[in-house]
Amino acid sequence: MKTLGFIGGGKVTRILLESLENRGFNLSSVIVSDKDSESLKKLSNKFNDIKTLQDSNKTAASQDIIFLAVHPPIMPEVTEEISTSIDENAIVISLAPKIGIKTISDSLNGFSRVTRMIPNAPSIINKGYNPICFSKTISMDEKQELLELFSIFGRTTEVDEDKLEAYAILTAMGPTYFWFQFKKLMELGKSFGLDENEIVEGLSMMLTGAVHTFFNSELDHDEVIDLIPVKPLAEEEENINRIYEQKLSALFQQLKG
Repeated sequence: MKTLGFIGGGKVTRILLESLENRGFNLSSVIVSDKDSESLKKLSNKFNDIKTLQDSNKTAASQDIIFLAVHPPIMPEVTEEISTSIDENAIVISLAPKIGIKTISDSLNGFSRVTRMIPNAPSIINKGYNPICFSKTISMDEKQELLELFSIFGRTTEVDEDKLEAYAILTAMGPTYFWFQFKKLMELGKSFGLDENEIVEGLSMMLTGAVHTFFNSELDHDEVIDLIPVKPLAEEEENINRIYEQKLSALFQQLKG
């Protein structure tokens, strides 16, 4: 069994650990390092079998598969710290946007067995979409082994590295564009007299059907949008589209810069 080291004990690590636990993965092979003792305490309380170490990145980096679950601004500091602790046969997996494989490899003193994956929150229930790219030094057999492991999280698709930032905007952050709206619709449904089971079934079926109609019907997108004659939020659509355009385009340029 491969040992896993997580550098960073925040939300992304929690999501992936919960996904692994859901599928019966032996978490006793997992080490998590973080500077924040409170974050580690929360993880230990949630996942009894993992080993947590405060501010011990070098130990986490000595495992077979090392996840860099840190924000881009502190990535150079972390990679410099662990560069002498990584076994030559290990694989480093960055979960951060913006910092490319070459940059990571250079900061690891030329260690080239580096992979990047953009994680997706629905992985917490094994329904994520996690695009991944591999350095050229990762063999086909190793790719297949990693893809099999990551299939626990949901769907993991190999993509070109220069597309990862686009996926960060669309898939990694995508749920945040909708979940607060789901919450509000549930609240409204209750105020309209529906119980929670009725709301969950109705919204789930509506959302699933809406996605399939938009992407899989023979209608073009404008025709789909025009299927429903009454649009209560029509007067706000232009403002919402402008917010998407301004906020997401600016963030994409920041990530690509």
